[in-house]
Amino acid sequence: MKTRPLGSFQVSAIGLGCMNLNHGYGQAVSYEQGERVLLAALDAGVTLFDTAALYGFGANETLVGRVMKPHRQRFTLASKCGMQGVDREGDGKLVRVIDGRPETLRRTCEDSLRRLQTDVIDLYYLHRWDKSVPIEESVGALGDLVRRGHIRSVGLSEVSAATLRRAHAEHPIAALQTEYSLWTRNPEIAVLQACQELGVAFVAFSPVGRGFLCGPIDTAALDASDIRRTMPRFSAEHYAHNLKLLAAFEAIARELSCSAAQLALAWVLQRGEHIIPIPGTTQVAHLHDDLGALNLVLSDEVMQRLDALFAPDAVQGSRYNEQGNREVDTEEFA
Repeated sequence: MKTRPLGSFQVSAIGLGCMNLNHGYGQAVSYEQGERVLLAALDAGVTLFDTAALYGFGANETLVGRVMKPHRQRFTLASKCGMQGVDREGDGKLVRVIDGRPETLRRTCEDSLRRLQTDVIDLYYLHRWDKSVPIEESVGALGDLVRRGHIRSVGLSEVSAATLRRAHAEHPIAALQTEYSLWTRNPEIAVLQACQELGVAFVAFSPVGRGFLCGPIDTAALDASDIRRTMPRFSAEHYAHNLKLLAAFEAIARELSCSAAQLALAWVLQRGEHIIPIPGTTQVAHLHDDLGALNLVLSDEVMQRLDALFAPDAVQGSRYNEQGNREVDTEEFA
């Protein structure tokens, strides 16, 4: 397994995003299926596993903790705080809340440690910057968790280069995570360069475009709870246009005798040695296909063709809806 640096760790060049097993793309898989995917990743050499308090409102951390506890020394464990489920009405119904206050982050960390069945989390991200709390205050609280030995390093998710620099001045940031793929090029505006300058690993989530870059999706058949139903790029208004880009992309994959997913991941890997993609999946076969991207080297000519095909203005529709766009702090193309 090829590796890349992430803070003080050396991790597999492709990690595993665990969210899909419990959250975001329809109904959660069974415990047995989740276990199969997690252990298959570990057996294949994956050493970066990424979860969050939000995913399944704790269910994903519980799954990862239960399955991976016997193997804890074999991998780097990442989780996130600052966005979680809260029972506001006292009726047992959890709603998603962004809360970056230090006392909330400390409490969330305690809950995550218990669910993950571990004494320390290797990389702990601020899942979203709560803009009502100065970033220095939230990151300072995470720095305190490092000093207490509850976490080993601090990460940020979905923030701009300017916010990264402010945070890094408060406490060293090991990794910045945000969406990055051929059809989401926003990090190229400033964040990728800032990470490289500061020695911060860039962790790319949704590197296969939330499944789009794996092949056509029947958007009408998506589960009612699938988050793609709220994303403009998958709406009827924009999806037909975006499918035209996909057809040309799949043609390039056929030329190279690789899968579409492998082509998408190989492109991300070759954008910089400090970039670590973390695709997610619910299927062992898809996991192994994703890892095949590590053996694919794209020529400069192919990279240029892909860059041109998915130029930022070629994709129609925002990556998030109006609420989602308000919640992130990422740079956007004009």
